Amino acid sequence: MADISVNIGALSLKNPVLTASGTFGYGLEFQDFVPLDGLGGIIVKGTTLNPRQGNDYPRMAETASGMLNCVGLQNKGVDYFCEHIYPQIKDIDTNMIVNVSGSSPDDYAECAARIDALDRIPAIELNISCPNVKDGGMAFGVTCQGASSVVRAVRERYHKTLIVKLSPNVTDIAEIARAVEAEGADSVSLINTLMGMAIDVERRRPLLSINTGGLSGPAVKPVALRMVWQVAKAVSIPVIGLGGISSARDAIEFFMAGATAIEIGTANFLDPAVTIKVRDGINQWLDAHGCKSVSEIVGCI
Repeated sequence: MADISVNIGALSLKNPVLTASGTFGYGLEFQDFVPLDGLGGIIVKGTTLNPRQGNDYPRMAETASGMLNCVGLQNKGVDYFCEHIYPQIKDIDTNMIVNVSGSSPDDYAECAARIDALDRIPAIELNISCPNVKDGGMAFGVTCQGASSVVRAVRERYHKTLIVKLSPNVTDIAEIARAVEAEGADSVSLINTLMGMAIDVERRRPLLSINTGGLSGPAVKPVALRMVWQVAKAVSIPVIGLGGISSARDAIEFFMAGATAIEIGTANFLDPAVTIKVRDGINQWLDAHGCKSVSEIVGCI
């Protein structure tokens, strides 16, 4: 069998398959379907400094080759996570990674600092697609200045592996990637969801409660693949690719475009065992093509 272990900065992964935040709960919800210790890592649902109720229903809608969501980062806050969730997941034998969101650089930094104190959480993933409440609601991740401000604040107070999740809703994603790398990001993950909309033509109103939402699923894969390819050429830190991955062949494409690891998201809703199937499929492809390790094909195109 090929060597499918990879490194993301100082973080060692037994294989390159991670779960995308918001699609795998805290991991515990999937333990009846897959061996959690068989994954390279689990990125748990978005966590904020204070509890959030999320958006009103309806907040999910099926679309052609994908889905829209506007859940709104519903969670009980970082203190609840530390006191109640962490004790349940800390002994899972894989990398448990927390996705961190916020409405100001200080919010992000404080949330990250509290997670920094948890011994068995070796990394966080910053969701910089959140709106900056002090700047008219524009997402931090759509400008170099906004992205840099969050990463700079977090890097001062967080001392483990720092992954920054990039928004695709920008003009030049490579520019944003270089900006967060300069502020100390250990890795970037991309893409987050694309902004989209669906309309109920009978009721003459949007299907989602807040009109628009994030598009994910196979429909976004060509865009994600292109952006991963662009970013991998622009930065020297590892790139984690996601967006529409539902098979080993999809994952192989992302590796060839320059991704060191991948995340699987929407496909978990269709097949709760897809992560392990992709992991095994990667191994089979590498063996069939005479590759001794997954690193041989990273960025090979």
